[in-house]
Amino acid sequence: MRRIHLIVGLVALLAFLLSGQAMHFHRPPTHALAPEFRLMFVSRHIYLLAGALVNLCLGLYLQPSRLGWRRIAQMLGSVLVVISPAFSFLAFLYEPERGMAGHSWRTPAGLIPLFAGVMLHLVSRIGEKRSAG
Repeated sequence: MRRIHLIVGLVALLAFLLSGQAMHFHRPPTHALAPEFRLMFVSRHIYLLAGALVNLCLGLYLQPSRLGWRRIAQMLGSVLVVISPAFSFLAFLYEPERGMAGHSWRTPAGLIPLFAGVMLHLVSRIGEKRSAG
C-alpha cells in the first residue's frame, strides 16, 4: 500500500503544480476575478495539495499493523486517502467558474475521505505496542 500512496501522492503533487499553472495563466487573471471566484480556485488548489501531502507521507512512513482490526482500519483509511485527490482535482476543474454557487458534491467527496482516512489511521495506532526499532 505504501507504493500506491507514494504514486498517488506524486501524481497529485503534479496535478497541484499544474493547477497552480492553470491559475497563473487563467484568463482573465485570477487576481482580477471577484473574491468568491478567486477563493474557489485557491481553496480547491489547497485541498488538492492536502491530499497529495498526506499520500506522500503515508507512502514514505506507513507501517502496516499485524493485528486484524488495526490492519483493516489502516487499509480502509488508505483507500479513503488514495481516492481523495481525484475528487479534489475534479472540484478544482469544475467548481471555481461557478463561484460560491458552484459548490458541489466534489469538494466533500475529496475532503471527507481524506479526514476519515487519516482518522482511521490514527485509531489503528492508538494503544498499539511498538517494538524497539
